[in-house]
Amino acid sequence: MKNTCLLITLFTLLVVIEMQAQQPEVFKEKDKTLMFTNDSPFLDSEVKNGLVKTFFKVYPKMVKDFNPEAKDTIYVKIDTSYTGVAFANNGKITISSQWLEKKPNDLDVITHEAMHIVQSYPHQADPGWLTEGIADYVRYKYGVNNEGAEWFLPEYSPDQSYKNSYRITARFLAWISNNYNQNLVVTLDRNMRENTYSEVLWKELTGATLDELWEAYAENPDNI
Repeated sequence: MKNTCLLITLFTLLVVIEMQAQQPEVFKEKDKTLMFTNDSPFLDSEVKNGLVKTFFKVYPKMVKDFNPEAKDTIYVKIDTSYTGVAFANNGKITISSQWLEKKPNDLDVITHEAMHIVQSYPHQADPGWLTEGIADYVRYKYGVNNEGAEWFLPEYSPDQSYKNSYRITARFLAWISNNYNQNLVVTLDRNMRENTYSEVLWKELTGATLDELWEAYAENPDNI
């Protein structure tokens, strides 16, 4: 009888925890709203609060600088079943609870994913390596805790390519912005969203082709 009562109590507790985890918390600052759903009963409150604070610090800036038409309401879900890191789609950000348990200081994972929402490129309208490169470039420029997360742009090495995506492409974009055109990323981002991107843009914006820019970068990659 005691064992039965204990099992019922445990089951009830699990149901309550599950129901609480599924209830979204609503956070608002000015005209931006964050709907935060947490599936994990083990998510550290400091991590949750850090993600929320990071979002409201970076998202309004990114919207202003890149895409004023981006969504005002964003949904974030901490997912216990997702085994990757994070992804964004149609105004929704999913972050792996397992990743946050391993990397609790990686608050700027939400910066990268929120930039994907700002990007909102048409389907197959852009090279994927540039999409991810821009998102990591924005994390590099706007991130609030990259150092604490031990997240950095990697040094150049000869085996790299601008098509490697993510941080490698981000460092290349930072280098071009510092050496050729500080508005490069904003312009590339706008053209990709408007489905008018082509490689001709690189020469129009810098006076050099994409491959020529990479060659110049390889010769002197330090000035970022």
